[in-house]
Amino acid sequence: MVYVPNSESNTVTEIDPSSHRIVRQFPVGRVPQHIVPSYDLRTLWVTNDASNSLTPIDPRTGRPGRAVTVTDPYNLYFTPDGRYAVVMAERLREVNFLDAHTLRLHRSVSVPQCAGVNHADYTADGRYMFVSCEFGSAMIVLDVAAEKVVRTVSLPAGSSPQDVKLSPDGAVFYVADLYHDGLWVFDARTFRRIAYVRTGAGAHGLYPSRDARYLYISNRSAGTVSVLSFAARRVVATWKIPGGGSPDMGNVSADGRVLWLSGRYHADVYAFDTISGKLLARIPVGFGPHGVCVWPQPGRYSLGHTGIMR
Repeated sequence: MVYVPNSESNTVTEIDPSSHRIVRQFPVGRVPQHIVPSYDLRTLWVTNDASNSLTPIDPRTGRPGRAVTVTDPYNLYFTPDGRYAVVMAERLREVNFLDAHTLRLHRSVSVPQCAGVNHADYTADGRYMFVSCEFGSAMIVLDVAAEKVVRTVSLPAGSSPQDVKLSPDGAVFYVADLYHDGLWVFDARTFRRIAYVRTGAGAHGLYPSRDARYLYISNRSAGTVSVLSFAARRVVATWKIPGGGSPDMGNVSADGRVLWLSGRYHADVYAFDTISGKLLARIPVGFGPHGVCVWPQPGRYSLGHTGIMR
């Protein structure tokens, strides 16, 4: 299924990707932001940010369970060893480590220097977490084992870093910047900013192709998707949404043939053919669709967000 959290409708919509039909819609807590696969792949968690709760979904049946209390879960990740869930408590400016099984708080890390703490990815060895500060024009580096911030990396004034993805070879991080309309490239060893690539207005979500050759970038304000070659580190194609749209977050289908994205300000979901770039479907859902999860995904375990797999 394709699982869509509708942040302004407080619902989740489930779409059958083969027929493009809605098969289920149900209420959840207030302001569901993302749908996150658990580390062990047995649960999909709906992050109900304003309700301070997570709603579990059984991915075998698509049915929701009873919500669990978790404070300010804007986004959710898991440590590479599977021991802890990592909650991005954006409103509180905290990164909270919870027991991955019981979801009880283990340690709260205050990050006052990181306004809008939200998206992240890990270095290839899992030692560090590179985290965006959406409202602070900065990134922070978390030492995962020590559970503390070890570095703050400044961005140019007026930056708004969004999604973060490690390159397939583990050499660099790509960080989308909503207001600079492109990607910052960072050395994954030194965390030094080494390049900038323009994509389109409102660069937001980042999704590698299944063959690891390309990175798909959703340009929310431009209503386009940019296709970046990892090898050349440049945009090689741009897909436009007929009639306009606001592509936000999602993922690639398991077979790599379809890119699914929410239409944040258009109350719909888009399905793109990854070969031709053609829009295959535009499906009406609830208001404010956000962190879409396409499930299942290939991989041994989930590091969180809408399906960062290893």
